[in-house]
Amino acid sequence: METNSQWIDIDAADGKFGAYLSLPRGGKGPGIVLLQEIFGVNQHIRNVADQYAADGYVVLAPDLFWREGARIELGYDEAGWKRAVELMQATDFAKAQEDVRATLKVLRGLDAVGDAKVASLGYCFGGRLSYHTAANGLVDAAVAYYGGGIQNALNRAPEIKVPVLMHFGAQDDHIPADAVKSIAETFDGNEQVEIHVYEGAEHGFNCNHRASYHQRAAAQAHGNTLVFLGEQL
Repeated sequence: METNSQWIDIDAADGKFGAYLSLPRGGKGPGIVLLQEIFGVNQHIRNVADQYAADGYVVLAPDLFWREGARIELGYDEAGWKRAVELMQATDFAKAQEDVRATLKVLRGLDAVGDAKVASLGYCFGGRLSYHTAANGLVDAAVAYYGGGIQNALNRAPEIKVPVLMHFGAQDDHIPADAVKSIAETFDGNEQVEIHVYEGAEHGFNCNHRASYHQRAAAQAHGNTLVFLGEQL
């Protein structure tokens, strides 16, 4: 896949951090802030950025673990998991939300985006962050893949005024079925919130670098996301 991508710097209140920018072939399009899993802006997340750029979006993926070290990239082996959990636990979630705010300011300011709408799209840790980004009123739409912890932040549900799409795997051992049920029940009366549960899919089903990759669920979720973004942006 031919891509037009580069790392750019973004100013935060307490320093500078990198973000991976991937541009569509046409050079312009609606914006997506892409929010990483707990493994950093690794090859998989950059591939996802390039994929959505190929779909016509201007994608910016901030390095949210920069305070612990610039551009940390982890794999999915035991050592990678151990370090990833440590990094997630060391991350100040309020500061991560401010980093997303700073990233969105830069994204909206790009000539490639212009006056177009922007969305947040996150996986795992980034899925939870995408939900909060919607609640913070920073985007025109939000997508959350297997966002762990959303069930613990349902007090923010009334703050969500934009369309939100959530994807969950039916076999996810990190997000129990009753958590998904509580999320679905909370948003039952909100027609702007769409929830999909994929049969046979585990946590991380979208990532083809992981043992839990589920090709059909990944394809369905990507299709559902493209339709949703096409309608909302």
